[in-house]
Amino acid sequence: MRGSHSKGENPSADQHGDGPPSVDLARSVAAYTSRFAPDGAFRPPSRTERETVAEGVGLLLDGHREQAEQRLAEVDFAVRTIADSSTGRRFAEVYDRVDQGPAPRGWGRVLVDLEHPVRWSVQVPHPVADQDTELLGVRVLRGAPGGLLVIAGAHRKSGEGNASDVAHRRDTVFHTICAELVRRQVPGVQLHGFAEKSAPRYDVIASTGAGEDGLTAGRRLTDALGDRDFAVCRAWARSCPLAGRDNVQGRAAADAGVPFLHVEFAPGPRTNTRQAARAAEALSVVTRGWARSALAG
Repeated sequence: MRGSHSKGENPSADQHGDGPPSVDLARSVAAYTSRFAPDGAFRPPSRTERETVAEGVGLLLDGHREQAEQRLAEVDFAVRTIADSSTGRRFAEVYDRVDQGPAPRGWGRVLVDLEHPVRWSVQVPHPVADQDTELLGVRVLRGAPGGLLVIAGAHRKSGEGNASDVAHRRDTVFHTICAELVRRQVPGVQLHGFAEKSAPRYDVIASTGAGEDGLTAGRRLTDALGDRDFAVCRAWARSCPLAGRDNVQGRAAADAGVPFLHVEFAPGPRTNTRQAARAAEALSVVTRGWARSALAG
């Protein structure tokens, strides 16, 4: 219910005073995802519903705020402007009004940098299930200008079958937003988590997914991770587990020739504060590069 959320989490907070409300993005995202559970609610969206959300996000990226809000309202989504208390930067938060009620649909949330044109995305398809990837996503968003963070709206095991496993389905709001970004040639980095026993020799598994357009960025990332004392498996150079070749967002990016990175993290770089900061710094080497390249182009 609305009254159960903190001030930082409640998207309906009024914007009074000289500017938008100050919100700690990390606390807000943690509050949002705190309800996610394997037996949680999830309603698959219709094609019209998911395309409407993606179109609304596209209008927002084009600077058409009023039109974006009208389009999103057709499916009970809305937009608010917030100021991140950690960085002072302004973001637009695209959120599902239904998530504030007793029966959330689980369609996700988007944060968009309002101070720079969007040049890259960070994607979190398995929040909570891949512990703290959603918080690592916030760190990455804060680390470079021109970013967009898209977070899936439910635990990957919610709903029937794999209906809410957005990294492996195209019929989700998450994928349709990512497809809109690909259409705009926006590169993306997708964050995942693995158990230590899955790859005990490594802290990070980095891949370009189904394509090779992210190879330059991938090499830059793995060099930065190595410089920060992380053991990295480079999927383009050797056989690595969990390389994300079947990831549907990666396949869409490969089909369009758009750089995409699929990055798996062991528990340490996700849950240990110091390691997570170092991991985000390495990821920001890539996102800052994408921001600079877009400006230079």
